[in-house]
Amino acid sequence: MNRIDETRPFKPVNIAVLTVSDTRTLETDKSGDTLVERIARDGHVLVDRAIVTDDVDRIRAQVRKWIDDPGVEAVITTGGTGVTGRDVTPEALEGLFEKKIEGFGETFRWISFQKIGTSTMQSRATAGVANATYIFALPGSTGACKDGWDDILRQQLDIRFRPCNFAELMPRLNEGKMPRSG
Repeated sequence: MNRIDETRPFKPVNIAVLTVSDTRTLETDKSGDTLVERIARDGHVLVDRAIVTDDVDRIRAQVRKWIDDPGVEAVITTGGTGVTGRDVTPEALEGLFEKKIEGFGETFRWISFQKIGTSTMQSRATAGVANATYIFALPGSTGACKDGWDDILRQQLDIRFRPCNFAELMPRLNEGKMPRSG
């Protein structure tokens, strides 16, 4: 049975948030705000936040900057996961992944299906690991960000979550590799 083990100490995760959009600004970025509010509410640390346009090179450059920073343990993106020609976030991120976390997208769409039915098929939510950093890509709607955080990431980034979680694996993500720079 899954649960939070209150006998274990909580350990905050350092998280960067990237909004991918051709039109949003910090003043209009409600999805980014949704993630930032939840990260703080649940005791984690927002270490950086940025907005880039739907451009593979710009997305990849920003995320690469964060995964090269040992102070960033997880990156969450919002936007650009659809199927239109401008939606390129999965292509940008999957080029960085050393390991793809197939279950993240599958679980996100299963949760989303309960709320929006078959419309969830338009989401290409994805996740992976690069340079000992988790990278999660969520759709750009505030509802999708709420679902992704409240129903998946909140539990998986809490080291107290049982039976297992992503947070407890962080020290072992680079096993067998050279230590991170910095």
